[in-house]
Amino acid sequence: WQTVSGGWTDYEDFTQTFIGSGLGSSFQELKSSFNEVLSKFQQARAEKEEHYRRLQTVVQHVGIGLISYRQDGEVELINNAAKRLLRIGHLKNVKNLESFSKDLSGTLLSIQSGERALVKVTEENELLQFIIFAAEFVLRGEPYRLVSIQDIQSELEAKEMEAWQNLIRVLTHEIFNSVTPISSLASTANSLLEERMESGTTGKYGPDGLEDIQSAIRTIEKRSLGLLHFVESYRKLTRIPKPNFQIFTVASLFERVSQLMEAQMEEKSISFTVSVEPRSLELTADSALIEQILINLLRNAIDAVGRRKRPKIELKGRMDTRGRVTIQVADNGSGILEEVQEKIFIPFFTTKKKGSGIGLSLSRQIMRLHRGTIFVRSRSNRETVFTLRF
Repeated sequence: WQTVSGGWTDYEDFTQTFIGSGLGSSFQELKSSFNEVLSKFQQARAEKEEHYRRLQTVVQHVGIGLISYRQDGEVELINNAAKRLLRIGHLKNVKNLESFSKDLSGTLLSIQSGERALVKVTEENELLQFIIFAAEFVLRGEPYRLVSIQDIQSELEAKEMEAWQNLIRVLTHEIFNSVTPISSLASTANSLLEERMESGTTGKYGPDGLEDIQSAIRTIEKRSLGLLHFVESYRKLTRIPKPNFQIFTVASLFERVSQLMEAQMEEKSISFTVSVEPRSLELTADSALIEQILINLLRNAIDAVGRRKRPKIELKGRMDTRGRVTIQVADNGSGILEEVQEKIFIPFFTTKKKGSGIGLSLSRQIMRLHRGTIFVRSRSNRETVFTLRF
C-alpha cells in the first residue's frame, strides 16, 4: 500500500493498480475502491491532456499573434502567427526583440493588463503598425502576461482607400450629372450660331457680335469637356478590373516594359539598367496591371532625374529574405521629402505641377488586389526606391 500510495502522491503515477493478493477477502472491497479511484485519476489525467492538446492546437492555428510571458520577459508560449509577424523561429525572452524593434520590446515589458498600445515598426523599409492588447493571469501562483499582436497597416490602408473611393464615386457622379448637360447645350448653341452665320442672319448682334458669342460658347464647351475628361481619370480609381492571375517570368515582364520605355530613356540620355536574380524568377499576377504600375513608376523616375548630370534608373527583380518576389524601381533623382513620403499614395496628392495625383494611388490599389504592398524609400538628392512586394 505504501509503495502504491507513494507513487500517487510523490510521482503522480496513476498507471499502477492495487492488487492486494493474499490479504484476505476482507480487503476485496478496499481493493476495488482503490482501483476505481485509480481509474478515475487516469481518466481525469487523460481528459486534462486532451484539453491541453486541443488548446495548444487552437492557439497555434489562430490568426492573431499571441505571446505569454513572465514579468521578467521569459516567454512561456508564442504561437505561429506571432512568429510570422515578428520574423522569428523561436523566442526565449521578449527582451530579445530589441534587435527587431526596441519600441516593441519596451512596450511588451511595460504594458499593463487591460491596456492597448500602437507600435510602428519599419522592417526592410516597409512600415508595420502593431496593435497590442494585454491581459494578466496567475498560473501556479506566478503572474503571467498574455498579449495579442496584430499588424493593422493593411487594414488601415484598406479602410482609407475605401473612404476615398466612396468620396470619388459621389463627387464624380455629381460633377458628371452637372457638367454633361452644360457641355451638350454649349455644343448645340455653337451649331445654331454657325447656321446663322452661314445664312447671314446675324440679327441685332451683327457678324462680330455673333463671333464673340460663338467664341464664348466654344470656351464653355471646351472647358466642360476638359472637366469631364479630368473627372473620368479619377473614376479609374473605382474601376480597377479584377486581376487575371497567370504565372510568368519577371524577366519577360521587364523585357516588355523596357521596350516601351527605351525610346524615352535614350532621348533623355538616361542610363537604364535591368536585372533579375535569379533569371528564372517567376511571379503569379496580372501581367497587364503590374506592367501599368511599372510604366507609371518609370515615368515618374524619368521626371525625377530630369535635372541630373548623369541620370540613372534601375529596374530590379529579386527574392527578399522571406522568399517573397520583390520588384524595385530606383533612380538617382531629386528625391522625395521625408514628410511627404507617407502622403504620395493618397488620391489627388501630387508633388508635380501638372500631376493628377492618381498614379501612385492606383498602383497601391492594384497591389492590394494582388495581396501585396508598395512602399517608397527616398534620400534627398541621392536616391529614390519604389518597392513592390508580392
